[in-house]
Amino acid sequence: MPPVVDPDNLYSEAGANLFSPATAGALSRIYVPNRRSNDVDVIDPVTHKIVDHFKVGFSPQHIVPSWDLKTLWVANNGHETKKGVDGSMTPIDPFTGKPGAAIPVEDPYNLYFTPDGKSAIVVAEMHKRLDFRDPHTMAFQMSLEAPDCNGINHADFSIDGSYAIFTCEFDGTLVKIDMVNRKVLGYLKLPLAKHGMPQDIRISPDGEVFYVADMHIGGVYVIDGKSFSFVSFIPTGPGAHGLYPSRDGTKLYVSNRGGGMVFAKPHGDGSVSVIDFATRKVIANWPIPGGGSPDMGNVSADGTHLWLSGRFDDVVYDIDTATGHVTQVDVGKEPHGLTVWPQPGRYSLGHTGNMR
Repeated sequence: MPPVVDPDNLYSEAGANLFSPATAGALSRIYVPNRRSNDVDVIDPVTHKIVDHFKVGFSPQHIVPSWDLKTLWVANNGHETKKGVDGSMTPIDPFTGKPGAAIPVEDPYNLYFTPDGKSAIVVAEMHKRLDFRDPHTMAFQMSLEAPDCNGINHADFSIDGSYAIFTCEFDGTLVKIDMVNRKVLGYLKLPLAKHGMPQDIRISPDGEVFYVADMHIGGVYVIDGKSFSFVSFIPTGPGAHGLYPSRDGTKLYVSNRGGGMVFAKPHGDGSVSVIDFATRKVIANWPIPGGGSPDMGNVSADGTHLWLSGRFDDVVYDIDTATGHVTQVDVGKEPHGLTVWPQPGRYSLGHTGNMR
């Protein structure tokens, strides 16, 4: 793993406009996977216009920057109740914005990368396992079973990359993975709800704790990563879902999807909460005008905009991070894990841009 430059802020190299040379010439675009229409919309962030649109595999869930920042991978989950290889990964060339040929991959709900960049980690949610694959070809390397993690889906890595914590959506649990020896270290049941539903997870800038969004109880757990224990809980809003650090590493944006169910009606009680990392307190809350369902996305390269999919409203939200003002763009059916590209950082650990 590339060394952390600032131990007080592991996001220091993903600060505003700190681009890697690997992204030079990449188009400035928002890539939106639409889960129910099986396609991708491409938005120009300046004009808010859709400038491209193309079909991908069945049930695209997330668009993930590769570790080396040269490819954007569309994780096409396949039929969520059907076993077998009907899932796929579609590569997008970020320099042309065009897709390549899809690669058959079993159950790719989400995608991460080992901190050294030598393996892709396909999160096979239905199978309760992690599949390690070649990060360029997606050729299979090995599997790691997590049998007590029902609904394994989101992850983040320790400050030194030695372990990762994955969330288990359907049993209110976290699982800690030894990334060096590739084995399960243990499970942690989240304590505040009988039926918790942990979603996204992000590490604090100093590497001391992890923040875990819980959709059922409407807030964010604070977890000590080293001892793997509960620290505190921060209420945010109904359906707490996605977590995105600000470019200066001082704040955490929390997308509150508006309800605690997997599927919901449009125009819910959606909002974005802003947590101050230093105090672990909510310092702002921005409701979506008219209601909405902010889900997954990321922060613009300069840190002035937060782009989120409106999962059940078939829109994308462009949120001003200074004022909370919302601009909406109509897209396809059930947009999910959109990515903003290019983003600052030396490398990507996966998801919609977990940059370091």
